[in-house]
Amino acid sequence: MNATPPAQRLAPTSVRVDSWIWAVRVLKTRSAATSSCRAGHVTLNDERAKAAQPVRVGDEVRVRTGEGERILIVKRLIVKRVSATVAAECFEDHTPPPPPREERVLTAVRERGAGRPTKKDRREIDRLLGGHER
Repeated sequence: MNATPPAQRLAPTSVRVDSWIWAVRVLKTRSAATSSCRAGHVTLNDERAKAAQPVRVGDEVRVRTGEGERILIVKRLIVKRVSATVAAECFEDHTPPPPPREERVLTAVRERGAGRPTKKDRREIDRLLGGHER
């Protein structure tokens, strides 16, 4: 005989936004998700979300992280953290692709202890950095 009542076996109709963000692996910890909500980095359907605000299937969740803003559409509600493959099935990612990386800018590097640059060194540094010539 199963001890859990039938109402508890059904899928939840809503989940806390901070719990869902953590469960689908957008942020590493639940406390980081809660802090992100408090700081205003999470929006739910274009409104600033509090940590305990409920998320439902079909909602749009925007999370600002260190890599940029992620735009997610909720497809399935989960409360516990799951594997990355299962978590990817719980949302539809509408995040735009990142802009292409620019080529690395050359910088003038001097050896430690070389002292102040001479006038000739300074001119070469200016030329390297695209400065104007006199």
